[in-house]
Amino acid sequence: MSEVVLSDARVRGEVQRIATTERLLVAVDFDGTLAPLVDEPMTARMVPAARVAIASLVAAPDTVVALVSGRSMPDLRIIAEHGDNSAILLAGSHGAEVWTPERGLIEPADTADEVAVRDRLRRHAERLVEDVAGAWIEPKTFGFGLHTRLTDPAVEPAAQDAVDALVRAEAPHWRRRTGHHIVEYAFRHEGKDSAVAQLREITGATGVLFAGDDVTDEDALRSLGDADLGVRVGDPGTGADGPSTAATVIVPDIAAFAGLLAAVAHQRATARE
Repeated sequence: MSEVVLSDARVRGEVQRIATTERLLVAVDFDGTLAPLVDEPMTARMVPAARVAIASLVAAPDTVVALVSGRSMPDLRIIAEHGDNSAILLAGSHGAEVWTPERGLIEPADTADEVAVRDRLRRHAERLVEDVAGAWIEPKTFGFGLHTRLTDPAVEPAAQDAVDALVRAEAPHWRRRTGHHIVEYAFRHEGKDSAVAQLREITGATGVLFAGDDVTDEDALRSLGDADLGVRVGDPGTGADGPSTAATVIVPDIAAFAGLLAAVAHQRATARE
């Protein structure tokens, strides 16, 4: 673990506690947690230290690793470089899609009406932002996302307002989520909290380590119990009652989080020797 994180006795205690649970599920967000945020989303890849730590956890006794992402499953598998022989579980589309080695892809059946609305709204949203430099629409299995990372900050709110108005008018029941320069719209309402609950049931985990870096990860962080550990990667900001996160541990960046994962893997491996 990085020296900065190790220097905190409370963090060391939390890491030791979760590392000693009988069967551990390590469920983590991908973008901003294992991989840096990038301008071209499909070029995102795990940093080497995170890749090594994840591999060590996969090899550790009674430990299951899962990636929990807002990405659609096909895109998540590409950026995670995830093959059919992988032992890593996946939850895509904020938990609406799940992949396990035993069962493969588990996804809900979409109705023709839902798909038709999705495609119509997506096309309309693309037209709304086609003249906004840097803004673009990402197709998703259950909806779409508006990306504004490369947009002039002066016009970013107007682009978001235009697409918000479209969805409110034509699909007011859709779920809206915000992230780092992205607004997502979906006709399914699963969140990362339901993804963690499903993964916990599938794996029979006695403890869960969940980590993320964004607002959408807070659903899962708030759902954790006393036997679990929530980690926020990066500065969550501060509200009136303290840090704006439900995480127990805050680490400054991906490198520090990779170190924390490596420490958990090491403890679980050496405890069984």
